[in-house]
Amino acid sequence: MVFRHGQRVEVYRRSDDESWQAYMDEYIGLHGIITDPDATINDPDALVEVSLVGKGTHRLPQDCLRVLDE
Repeated sequence: MVFRHGQRVEVYRRSDDESWQAYMDEYIGLHGIITDPDATINDPDALVEVSLVGKGTHRLPQDCLRVLDE
């Protein structure tokens, strides 16, 4: 899936990516907005920047995110 700037997403599961850290488990279930999709690279393995409601902005693996209905 290609993420776009401004899309609303949910962190719906723990990532299988090696960049996932144990503290990120608290983000599961949170909603946010894509702020930097790394569209120039368009690499499905690249981290995307997400502004999570109440938790600030974080770079997260794409396999833990799903787009919310807009």
